[in-house]
Parts: sequence; structure tokens; C-alpha cells
Amino acid sequence: MNRTENLRVAELTPLITPNALSLELPQTVTANETVVEARQTIRDILDGRDSRLLMIVGPCSIHDPVAGMEYAQRLAELRRELMDSLVIVMRVYFEKPRTTIGWKGLIYDPNLDGSADIGRGLQAARRLLLAINTMAVPTATEMLDPIVPQYLADLVSWASIGARTTESQIHRQMASGLSMPVGFKNRTDGDIQVAIEALKASRQPHAFLGIDGEGRSCVVKTLGNPWGHLILRGSQAGPNFDATILQDAARRLRAVDLEPRIMVDCSHGNSGRRPEAQEDVVKRCLEARAAGSPELFGLMLESNLVAGSQSIPERISQLKYGVSITDACMGWDETARILRETARQLGKARPA
Repeated sequence: MNRTENLRVAELTPLITPNALSLELPQTVTANETVVEARQTIRDILDGRDSRLLMIVGPCSIHDPVAGMEYAQRLAELRRELMDSLVIVMRVYFEKPRTTIGWKGLIYDPNLDGSADIGRGLQAARRLLLAINTMAVPTATEMLDPIVPQYLADLVSWASIGARTTESQIHRQMASGLSMPVGFKNRTDGDIQVAIEALKASRQPHAFLGIDGEGRSCVVKTLGNPWGHLILRGSQAGPNFDATILQDAARRLRAVDLEPRIMVDCSHGNSGRRPEAQEDVVKRCLEARAAGSPELFGLMLESNLVAGSQSIPERISQLKYGVSITDACMGWDETARILRETARQLGKARPA
């Protein structure tokens, strides 16, 4: 008989199982406390029991764990300083969806050379999440591959489903079983209806194919995730975060019996992909919130140690430290200034 399977597969490489990786890099007591407390705090914000503003802040993507740790150390100090007004969670993104081709993230290519050492990438990702949470800094990430949560989700306090995957049934099913609050972004063309439909779908129980902690194929049956929310990230046509759009989005959520809880991604289409424009988005969002948009519960900023972005050079030794290799980010000094000013504005608006 002629062979009919794996005709386009070059290699099948066994991976460490999720349970084995967790035994190799187990949760610390502090990391566990960080995750549990942060998830509950975010749920309290979504339910209106906590009036602080949720801030998801950090690099567009992590490519250098050393720089990621330095960023986390700086953020830890700022998080403590501003905790009366802001709940700061660090963006620690390891998976990057590509419109065509490009570097797909630390998990898929930790060596930055196309070698696709995914086993090493999973290990590096878990080690970094563990270290950051042990510093009492909660983490946020985008969930892209539906197998990855088995390796990392116990160390993640908030997750997003990206603009390119919000419409995907696989990702809606995955979100229905995730243990943390999940934000769904509007589609790249600006359509928010797809994200609203994703919220409804992810709240329902699902059954789908997956793997268990031992890496065995199984049927995953979920309970549904009640902590989903909408993320407005703009589009190719422009921003979508002004007060009128916020009110319309809230109305559309209420119309289908969903809580009007909305986060604004200050980057991407809302800033025209200009990192310095994120500050203006923050200011306008705070104005909208103060003027009567209580549905706006959080903001997201793309920030790194050093402003800008860079391409991956032929010699990795030539990489600039602390500079993004994906979307351009604002630098640390600008980030700290914006967060402090945001906290000051919120403090002024809070009743005595």
C-alpha cells in the first residue's frame, strides 16, 4: 500500500510532559499566593467590588529572559508604590500570531535562529513566569496554542485571546476552561461583534480534544469561564476607544446579557502603532472614565526597558539589550511616568 499520512511532516520530536515540567519547575509558595491573589483581585475589579484600574503593562514579547527579569524587578517597585490606585500585572507574552511569517515567540524559537527548540522554549517560559511570580508580580499572557496552557497556565493571572484568533472556535473552547479571567480582542478590522460572540461562547461548557498532564490525548470537558471581557484594540482603520464607542460597546454587551466590562489596548490600532501615542490614549481613556464610563476597568500598555524596536540580526550577539524584536514599545522612563500620572489622576477623582 502507498503511504498516505505525514507526507509533509519532516520530523516528530517528543516533548517533556506538562506534569514533568511542573515537577522540574514547581510553583513556589510565593508564586502560588501571587497567582491566587491576583486572579481574585481581577475578578473583584470585573465585579465592581474593587475600584482600582487594572493595568497590563510590559513588552510586546519576551525574547530575552534576563531583560524580562530586569523589567519585572522595576515593575515590582512601581506596583508596590501605586497599589492604592492601580493593579499592575506584567505582560509576559511568549506566543506571537503572525499575519504571514516572522518570529513566533520565545516558546517556538528561543534561540532566535529558526531552530524551533520548543522544548527549551517551554522550559524558559515556565522558568521566567515562576521567577516573576516569586517576586510577587502577577503575569499576563496571550493564549495561542491550545496545548501551551497545560504547561504554563498555573502561573498566569490574566490571559488574552488575540485579534486573529477571537473568531476561532478552538480558542473560544480553550478559554472556556482557563482558570483565569480572559479578555477577547476585537478583530483586526475593528469588528467587536465577533469578540462579543466569543464572550458568549466561552461562558458555556464545551468538550474538545486536548492533552492531559501526562501528554495523553483526551476529551477536555469545561465548565465555562464567567470572567471573560472585551478588549478594544483599534483596527487598520484607526482607534476605537473614545467615550461614544465605549458606551456603544457597553450597550451591545448589555443587550446580550453580558456585563459591560471593557479594557482598552493603548497600542496597536489605538495608537497607530506609534508607541509614544499610547500616552494620549491613556489620557483620553481616563477622561472618558471620569466623565461616566465605568465600564472601562483596565488599560494595556506595550513597554520595554528601552524604547523602539529592532530586527533580529544575523549575529545574536549584536542584539540591543532591552529593545523589542516585535512591535515597537515605549521605554521604561516614559512607562513609569505614565503610570504615576495615571495613579495621581485616579487619586484626585476618588472621593475622600
